Amino acid sequence: MKVGHNVAELQREHVDYELECIDRMYLNLYIPSLQTPSFVAHFIKTHLGMRFASSAVLAPISEGFVKSIKEFCAQREIDLYRFKNKERKDDVAQKYLKAFVAENGEDSEGILFVGVAQEKARVIRTMRKDGFPWLFASTAPINHYYFYGYDRHFGPFFIKYASYFPCNGKLCINGHEYLKRQLIREGIDFEALDNGLLSCADEKRARRIAAELGEKQISSLYRRWSRRLPHPFSRKEQSQGYRHAISVLQAEFALTQVWDHPQRGREFFESVIAENIDMGRPEHISVLFKRRVMKSTPGRFRTRVLRHGAIPSLHLDYKRTRIKQYFKEGRALRTETVINDTRDFGIGRSLTDENLHALREIGHGANWRLLGAQKTSHDCLSGAVAFDDLQKPVEMPSGTKVPSLRFGAGRTGVLMAALLMLAIRPWGFRNRDVRPLVAQLLGEAPDYMTPGKVSYDLRRLRAHGLIERIEGTNRYSVTNQGLLVSTFLWRMEKRVIAEGLSETLGPEPPPEIPAPLRRATRTYISNIDTFIQKQFAA
Repeated sequence: MKVGHNVAELQREHVDYELECIDRMYLNLYIPSLQTPSFVAHFIKTHLGMRFASSAVLAPISEGFVKSIKEFCAQREIDLYRFKNKERKDDVAQKYLKAFVAENGEDSEGILFVGVAQEKARVIRTMRKDGFPWLFASTAPINHYYFYGYDRHFGPFFIKYASYFPCNGKLCINGHEYLKRQLIREGIDFEALDNGLLSCADEKRARRIAAELGEKQISSLYRRWSRRLPHPFSRKEQSQGYRHAISVLQAEFALTQVWDHPQRGREFFESVIAENIDMGRPEHISVLFKRRVMKSTPGRFRTRVLRHGAIPSLHLDYKRTRIKQYFKEGRALRTETVINDTRDFGIGRSLTDENLHALREIGHGANWRLLGAQKTSHDCLSGAVAFDDLQKPVEMPSGTKVPSLRFGAGRTGVLMAALLMLAIRPWGFRNRDVRPLVAQLLGEAPDYMTPGKVSYDLRRLRAHGLIERIEGTNRYSVTNQGLLVSTFLWRMEKRVIAEGLSETLGPEPPPEIPAPLRRATRTYISNIDTFIQKQFAA
């Protein structure tokens, strides 16, 4: 089926609702002073008062923590559920969530259930060296306890703790669920789209709430619930510094665009996937993230198109970061940037407003640049308008017309080349700087270009927005548009038009030199001639 609307039209005219929001955030919970063998050894000797540092003396802490979790569940009649192999934890959580909300209402809060799963984790173990026990870091499959809860400010969340000392953990929240809870508390009507929004009565307020989610709100959620849940350390030990800090493990930044015609949007999205299958190449992905990608840059750069049933999704990889684009619930285009390692962008892992703001700029910026790249590849309207404007005279406010810069005209091509050379001058250029340069490019004597001729050319360039006068001087500078236009048109004329015509019209090359364009041209002309002959014969 033919797509009747291009990207520019959809984004400009057919988006009913648009929202940027943090989606899923997966956060590390760790005690900074217990993350290395030497730190743990210091804890054992100074805090526990042991002469030798051995992981054996840590077992009572781990066992006591597990016992307190079981007692917590028994006292509050909370299910202790052991996840089955390959069972989706979210599916189990959704069943408990529906039952909890149905029984207690959306404005209540509590722990839904506690899940148990065996997973690999970093642990501190003991080995003997020179007759003495030494601590070292290793990995081992151990039980993890998932506290799935429902918070009146954040909605669904879970906190996961490892059962082995130092009992590191994870916190998982969803920014869209936080947004929905705030809208409900403020009495603002909205229509949900799974974990996002399909529409909202006060769009500006929704965007403001989404932008306000930061370190204060997230830390408050964890501190509030950590006081209610079992903890491996006593309140006194926590006051001494043995409590969890928070860092960013994974952050998803989502852009949701709801179109007025969902079916048309889906048809278009599938066509965009087909045209952007190479977007994951290093030269393209570096543009999306504004990061330089070289051969030595570690990581994976690729594009994948995955299908869940009949619904496709586009995936782009940059190091450990991923952009995912799909059509959500058959109603909206969702573009998500998932940052799995903040160090990919030189940003710290600690959960601070400064780091979160920097991650927001990376994530949301990548989403918009992907849409912009798709718009450029699928919709040539903006380029056609810019090219057409150069071919027409510009009418000035005084009523006079400034001549055009027609592509292919001798002076126009030379001016494009001159702009590339003049753009590097930090203090701009004057009329007298242009004259010898243009004359040389034209192959003429230095005095061929008079001040009047150059003034004529400068007027044309300025009227078309390719150069601008530096205020208070007689100097000019090349605009960003001028640099882009001149680069493209000059390379197009010399590298494409000239070389293409040379291959097509030039002398026959030796047999060992391939000439695919010449062969294709001959075949094309031959087919046209054959078609014409058939028409006349009929």
